[in-house]
Amino acid sequence: MTRAEPPPSSAVAAGAPPSGGFPAAGLSAALRAALAGDAGARAAVAVSGGADSAMLAAHAAPLARELGIELLLFHVHHGLQAAADGWADHVQALGRILGVPVHTAQARVETASGLGIEAAARDARYAALVELAARHGVGCILLAHHQGDQAETVLLRLLRGTGLEGMAAMAPRMPRDGIVYLRPWLAQERAAILAAAAAFAARHDWRPVQDPTNADPRYTRAAVRELLAPVLDARWPGWRARLASHARHMSEAASILDEVARADLAALEPSADLRSFALAPWRALPPARQAHVLRHWLRSQGAAMPTEARLADLLRQLRQLHSLGHDRQMRVVHARHVVRCERGRVWLEPRDPA
Repeated sequence: MTRAEPPPSSAVAAGAPPSGGFPAAGLSAALRAALAGDAGARAAVAVSGGADSAMLAAHAAPLARELGIELLLFHVHHGLQAAADGWADHVQALGRILGVPVHTAQARVETASGLGIEAAARDARYAALVELAARHGVGCILLAHHQGDQAETVLLRLLRGTGLEGMAAMAPRMPRDGIVYLRPWLAQERAAILAAAAAFAARHDWRPVQDPTNADPRYTRAAVRELLAPVLDARWPGWRARLASHARHMSEAASILDEVARADLAALEPSADLRSFALAPWRALPPARQAHVLRHWLRSQGAAMPTEARLADLLRQLRQLHSLGHDRQMRVVHARHVVRCERGRVWLEPRDPA
């Protein structure tokens, strides 16, 4: 279900910049670069009603008009809290101030999926955004993640034992499900966003909502924010900027390794649809590149990334196959797919639901 409310004209809608520190020059400059490069003729901002996404919308509205981009606000109603109806109304009020139409979709959070409530809500949010984008002809959606979010992501992935690509954390540009998601504020400090929000509130009497789960340490990200971040702030005040910089370096390194993996896969006599490759040339690669090209191949086919233990077992079986002869077959179930080897070729196929 979607709702839209046509906004009336206003000072912000007409493009007149509000006074009192809004818009913030640094936030606007980063956003302008993103909009000019990828937004196309119509774009949307994902707005929860919190300070970060509200300020992204507020800065995007005048820039979009200047650049000739039709802007929409997308709000996802998760239905997980009693206050959620009020948040949707609050975003509608923001749209009226900005002169930007708001469209709301109800998310379907699978709380029994086994993913955990945070991951389930995230998947439901992206599914709802895809639905809204398709309904309204949008190919680009802006997300309000900032430097602090990026630093938290690096910490969480480090603690979970992620690899190089995971340490790159959130990408400033992320194609997903036919949509390009842009995160123009990954290098921006949250203090600048909150200062802009205060200036905006003073002018328009609109204040962002507060999601209590953001400060509830029962949730993983909130635990980092509430329990770990204060200790790091006291001992290493610049840790957020350094971790965000680390993520950029890891992204560059991952990009180079991705080029190596693409070249390696191309040398494995892949099928036209990349669903299979030849085992013998794969076996000739050094062990580290065997693992890397295997991960790259799985990702290119939309398969889940294997855990370290699962990857080690898959590598072991493939290496044994080669040493025992190409006539021996292998079949390994991997999440929603099956990896099999037959007649010297490794295949990835959808798993039979039955």
